[in-house]
Amino acid sequence: MKRKIAIIEDEPAIRANYCDALTKYGYEVVDFDNRFDALAHFENTLPDLVIIDVGLGDDIEGGFEICRQLRVKSPSLPMIFLTARDSELDQILGLKLGADDYLTKDITLPHMMARIVALFRRVEAMQSSVQKHEEQLSRGQLEVNVDRMIVTWNTHLIDLTVTEFWMLHALIKHPGHVKNRTQLMDAANTVLDDNTITSHIKRIRKKFTSIDSSFDSIQTAYGMGYRWKPDDT
Repeated sequence: MKRKIAIIEDEPAIRANYCDALTKYGYEVVDFDNRFDALAHFENTLPDLVIIDVGLGDDIEGGFEICRQLRVKSPSLPMIFLTARDSELDQILGLKLGADDYLTKDITLPHMMARIVALFRRVEAMQSSVQKHEEQLSRGQLEVNVDRMIVTWNTHLIDLTVTEFWMLHALIKHPGHVKNRTQLMDAANTVLDDNTITSHIKRIRKKFTSIDSSFDSIQTAYGMGYRWKPDDT
């Protein structure tokens, strides 16, 4: 079955170009030029991936609102921002809202396709149960079902995106071991700059602290990377 990708882009020529490229790569594509039509469509069905422009005509931050509402509807739905807005603040906001990636429109089509394929690969890894028994990791109050991508802290569910899950998984596999940014990128099977990785880590921490204000298990090793606090094992 073909994977379905939704594109929300207000420029007709750009939207048509992306739709054509994705169709040639074998994806089913549905497209929208505004926030309201897109959200109305998503009330009935969700695609396998959403690609969103930030500014949608006069709706200058409509893409952010789409991301916000979709993340409430589905904590794990893969989402990518593809936009001309390249400021660091916009990138941070997009990731804080729950996007898995933030790309600018100067990216080449082959590079964009590679990022999409990598994201789908992570989704497949999450969904497949290659082991006879489901892999379960326990670290103190943390419980992680790897095959089902279920994370709980003190029995409370923590909703993580695909990227966030695999970064957390890399940290908890070997508590106390520092994972640098390259290792976290490899774990998430993607290419991210340092600021993007930092934003993902901050968002993961925030999700835990919203449940437990005393959470401090993800530690920063300054100049090196991050680690899971070993005494929580």
